[in-house]
Amino acid sequence: MKSLTLFTFFLASLCTSLYGQKDFLIESENFVNKGGWVTDPQFIQQMGSTYLMAHGMGVPVTNASTQIKIKKKGNYHVWARTKNWIPGNWEAPGQFNIAVNGEKLENTLGLQPDWNWEYAGQIKINTKETTIELIDLTGFNGRCDALYFNQEKIVPPNEKVALKKWRIEKSKESLAPKIVKEYDLVVTGGGLAGCAAAIAAAEQGLKVALIHDRPVLGGNASSEIRVHTLGIYGKFERILKLIDTEHYPNGSSDAIIDQQRRDENMQRFDNIDIHYNYRAYDAKSAKEVIQYVDARHTSTGERIRFKAPQFVDSTGDGWIGYWSGAKYSYGRESVHQYGEAWEKWGELWSPEEPDNLVMGSSILFQTIEDPMPVLFPEVPWALPVAKEHKAVAGEWYWEFSRNDLHQIDDGEEIRDHVLRAIFGSFANAKQDAENQFYKLQWVSYLLGKRESRRLVGDHIFTFTDVTDKRKFRDSVVQEIREVDIHYQQNLLDDSKPDFLSKALFYPTEKYYIPYRSLYSKNINNLFMAGRCFSTSHAGLGGPRVMRTTGQMGAAVGFAASLCHKYKVNPRTIYEKYLAEYMQLIENQQQEEN
Repeated sequence: MKSLTLFTFFLASLCTSLYGQKDFLIESENFVNKGGWVTDPQFIQQMGSTYLMAHGMGVPVTNASTQIKIKKKGNYHVWARTKNWIPGNWEAPGQFNIAVNGEKLENTLGLQPDWNWEYAGQIKINTKETTIELIDLTGFNGRCDALYFNQEKIVPPNEKVALKKWRIEKSKESLAPKIVKEYDLVVTGGGLAGCAAAIAAAEQGLKVALIHDRPVLGGNASSEIRVHTLGIYGKFERILKLIDTEHYPNGSSDAIIDQQRRDENMQRFDNIDIHYNYRAYDAKSAKEVIQYVDARHTSTGERIRFKAPQFVDSTGDGWIGYWSGAKYSYGRESVHQYGEAWEKWGELWSPEEPDNLVMGSSILFQTIEDPMPVLFPEVPWALPVAKEHKAVAGEWYWEFSRNDLHQIDDGEEIRDHVLRAIFGSFANAKQDAENQFYKLQWVSYLLGKRESRRLVGDHIFTFTDVTDKRKFRDSVVQEIREVDIHYQQNLLDDSKPDFLSKALFYPTEKYYIPYRSLYSKNINNLFMAGRCFSTSHAGLGGPRVMRTTGQMGAAVGFAASLCHKYKVNPRTIYEKYLAEYMQLIENQQQEEN
């Protein structure tokens, strides 16, 4: 509620702000009324900012609009930072216009490849009260990062470093957050791992900050991505039942029911401050100890610095570890590095030579049948990806990864590739008479990731730990679900779709993950929980599912409580207080029973 109050205050102040003498910059995420446009913060680290996107599934969305006051009337040249997200020999699918005080500017936008400033046109502004609108023309993911008004037709910089400096100058933004908050524990990432960590620590009396870059909690289990939770509860059934999901079909709107329950359960804890829509962008360490995490609101731009003795990285991509200098790995290890050589049907679980291939990211979608036939636009720009594939529903095996694409650095390209797969496959299906009543009800625009960075702990959990049935004196997570590792089909056959995957399955008895895989090897006050925990590529195949990562979160939340009690860091819990820690975890199962 605190975040909502600050957001409302910001919007009110934006309406009364006076903009520049001869020029001014408007960040699109600051628009007061976003209409049907959505805020996309996934790729801030790659392209420099949150942006608005017209995610209409083929139907133009309602206008985004905002009202401003300007100091100087006169003629203004208007630029928009945008991109043609599928350049080629077809009409750009993400076209849009800008209107000022109801007058549409002359140029259509979204036509140039790559993020760049496109010239929208010139407008005479005679009133201080000015309304600006973004007008979607296609319904197919037009995107706008920012608008720049100036009276001298100056083209803004686009090179990443220069653009960042220019933005700060134009917005008069402070580099350091003016707000500093202190907690006993700071958790970044509000998926199941982060939520469970916050609950476990809060139940032990810690004051916890939970930083999450979306308006709802749950990560891949959220109503925005809609993957049902798998895995067992281990020792933490009571906690995980507060935040997990029923076993609905992936992509089902039933996720909305579980979403409401999850957020309500999390908000019951008075000592958990949930910072919705805040995206972490930095973490500073000194002498291998994190000093603070900085986060920024994805709409208002407000910055907060979070300080604590201990931090949990549940970002999935390992951002807190990455920024603070934690050791990490990415890609597939050689089969010889950890002896992960279980072979079936002639396929190895790890390659002979290491590479950068990881399990891919997915986007789910849902269709419904209408009483009347429903038309769907032609999408020639999507067919090179979809090929001849037809579908009116998606599933887990819709995913994309390639050795030359990084799941973080190339995330926007990966997301857009899967969107093309969805729209093209659906358009193909609509050519058949039996599918004429189907329409797209929901398509996520957020990547559901499986794998990217993996932070390195005192123990690297491997597939061999599973096959050898290893038990550890610090076993805090357990699982019985079969291990499966996805790999991309058809990457070498251009005639077939490349966005469908297969999985290698290894049926197993119960296996265990040690506490030493849940804290950083070289950053002394950093825990990690979720798919960025300390594991090999093949080792991630089993415990990447969400109830298992939720167990990790609960385990580190309880460990953080002992760190607080004894004023020590995570490794010392293993070295000096392991018996007490293991009893604390065992007590959770006894409470459930």
